[in-house]
Amino acid sequence: KLRTLRARAYFVRVIHRAIVNMASFQSYSGAMVRPNRTAPRALPRARDVRRARCAAQSPENDAMRKSQAMDAINSCVTKSDLGLGEKYEGKVRDTYVEGEYMIAVTTDRQSAFDRHLAYIPFKGAVLNQTSQWWFKQTEHIVPNAVVATPDPNVTVMKRCEVFPIEFVVRGYLTGSTSTSLWTHYNKGGRNYCGNALADGMVKNQKLPENIVTPTTKEKEHDRPISLEDIVSEGWMKQADLDYCVKKTLEVFEYAQGVAAKRGLILVDTKYEFGRDVDGTIRLIDEINTPDSSRYWLSNSYAERHAAGKEPDMIDKEFLRLWFAERCDPYKDKVLPEAPADLVAELSSR
Repeated sequence: KLRTLRARAYFVRVIHRAIVNMASFQSYSGAMVRPNRTAPRALPRARDVRRARCAAQSPENDAMRKSQAMDAINSCVTKSDLGLGEKYEGKVRDTYVEGEYMIAVTTDRQSAFDRHLAYIPFKGAVLNQTSQWWFKQTEHIVPNAVVATPDPNVTVMKRCEVFPIEFVVRGYLTGSTSTSLWTHYNKGGRNYCGNALADGMVKNQKLPENIVTPTTKEKEHDRPISLEDIVSEGWMKQADLDYCVKKTLEVFEYAQGVAAKRGLILVDTKYEFGRDVDGTIRLIDEINTPDSSRYWLSNSYAERHAAGKEPDMIDKEFLRLWFAERCDPYKDKVLPEAPADLVAELSSR
């Protein structure tokens, strides 16, 4: 055990040095920046993240937060180059595989509708540290893969064999994407991923109980799938599926309670699981972030819902709605560019 702990400590130091000495990064404007004593680092410094977090704690500082985001638009973390192991580039994260570990760099890339939309200042650091907080809060419910967080944007995790299913869990009838519950319901669907839905419900209404609506993890587009089909099509074994569904509902219900105490409604989210070399199933990737989840403000929900208005949101849904109102994000080859003010607004939220 001592040898393992020493090896992990050494590995984390190696990761940290790689981050500090990163050769280059590409900013939002496309310019390549070589680090020196005066050039910005590829990843935000801890003091910048602390400053942004401090500002976020005071509602009256909204204008200040937006100003900070506007100033940072041209220095977003768009990509990474740690020079460690094998690299995989996802929609938001760059993942490096090194032996029994995986190093995830959460960038400022913003995606939705299965495509890139924009770069959002400070987003990567917020997502990464939000996940770390939630992983810690929920480790009594399910083990996770986190080993260390050597940088605001970086997490070192145990390497796991990932189950090819995203466990989407929902508490409200909402959404704007092609796979969302409300889109399906509004077209007349009354059964979604094996869950029966009653007639007469309206958008953003609370569901009678939380439901799991899984999707497959596929190269082109994720596909909604029922629990029965997950097993019959060979995606997962029944015992593993039952465990993941059970933990998905337990973590989500617990997180809803935590959010409620802070004036938030955790509307829906998605979790991913994997099995480590010892056979333990662990929660991986991210948890309850504004990127993987919908959050609404609880103090205005009832009034706005009664008036037929969209809830006050602090997630990426309002960016999705902006694009959906101006184009067809699934079919149009070229999308309109998100205005700087909209990008800054999402960052400040």
